[in-house]
Amino acid sequence: MSKHLTRELVARQAVIVPAPKFRHEVDRTFELPKGLYAATVALYLGFLAVMAAGLSTPGLIIPMAIFTLFVVAGFGVPAIWTKLAPGTAFRPMSYAKLRRDGIATLTGRLTAKDASVQMLILPVIIFCWGVSTVTIAALVR
Repeated sequence: MSKHLTRELVARQAVIVPAPKFRHEVDRTFELPKGLYAATVALYLGFLAVMAAGLSTPGLIIPMAIFTLFVVAGFGVPAIWTKLAPGTAFRPMSYAKLRRDGIATLTGRLTAKDASVQMLILPVIIFCWGVSTVTIAALVR
């Protein structure tokens, strides 16, 4: 059963302390080394540069500029977001730590080589696609 407790009884026996102030730590590092993200951006921009150089026509100037802005914004905004306040103790993983420990993914732990291949395979394929497209276009002309 329940028992009615008066305020006076509770005040005599209770120790009242201020409520704890928990600070929520946010990890905004995306966990992988910055070099892998820089390589991804370089490959995407390299694709655009190859396409702009190989298929240069006046009609493609504006679309190529827009695509470049999308790539820069797509990676630049998250890069800025990682530096926003509040400051945290989290730092991006170094490549040496990635080589030593690997990284946990949904499919299991990956080594540095496997994580790098998994992250860079699509940008490399897109870059190679651009090179092959420009090569074919140059041979056909």
